[in-house]
Amino acid sequence: MANAPGGLLGLEPESNLSRYLQDIRKFPMLAPDEEYMLAKRYQDNADADAAHRLVSSHLRLVAKIAMGYRGYGLPMGEVISEGNVGLMQAVKRFDPDRGFRLATYAMWWIRASIQEYILHSWSLVKMGTTAAQKKLFFNLRKMKGQLQLMEDGDLPFESVTEIATKLGVPEQDVINMNRRLGSPDHSLNAPVRIDGEGEWQDWLVDEGDDQESLLADHEELSQRRDLLARAMETLNQRERHILTERRLSEEPMTLEDLSREYGISRERVRQIEVRAFEKLQKWMTRAVPGGGAGAGNGGAAPAVA
Repeated sequence: MANAPGGLLGLEPESNLSRYLQDIRKFPMLAPDEEYMLAKRYQDNADADAAHRLVSSHLRLVAKIAMGYRGYGLPMGEVISEGNVGLMQAVKRFDPDRGFRLATYAMWWIRASIQEYILHSWSLVKMGTTAAQKKLFFNLRKMKGQLQLMEDGDLPFESVTEIATKLGVPEQDVINMNRRLGSPDHSLNAPVRIDGEGEWQDWLVDEGDDQESLLADHEELSQRRDLLARAMETLNQRERHILTERRLSEEPMTLEDLSREYGISRERVRQIEVRAFEKLQKWMTRAVPGGGAGAGNGGAAPAVA
């Protein structure tokens, strides 16, 4: 599972897309029982052949999802390759005992991998980091089309309000993203003057932290992540899942959703969440005297997730 999808399967989406799409149709779909047994073989024994069959049988799903992102001007072969990476991550983490099919689980990993690739490749400038900003990036163009607002320039105020309301983001984020999408990147090596002397990069001043500070921050973040991972190991599976979904996810699950998943009351879910959080705090306090509460703080958790 460590290899790239093309190398794993002998297929290269970048080389000849039409031939690739024909080749992946040769891989048979899996019946539910067969998929379950293959997933268990990989989960229990790290069976490479089982992983290969799980991945190959879902390559058509990747291609179908990838085709939905054709409007961003990126090579479709590369988009599919990134989706294949997401598929492999899904196979690696798939738990067949949860009761749903691999395709249902994998589609989220595939989309996430493709979207991350688009966000990093579409522009040299990072477009968005939060889930809401990513949602805005991938839905703004579609909503502008629905409102027949495809001309360049700022959006009408009423359209900004409508889009912001439907996507659940601030109006200023809509304005900024629309301007960003309408402005191509420019090279920092472009000359400032007609005679060609001087470049735009000559006027830039680095106001960021020096390398020593960045290294120290990186080491601190790594330590915090390691502490959190070790602390999470002290929880049982249900406590770990509930705490992760409630406090460590960008889009937390509701008490109602978790209560339905586990067949218990919302109050019981809340109690388990609080108990798990208190366990983390106590473990952090013992591991890092004086810093336990900060390490387990709900606001800091996403930073170390």
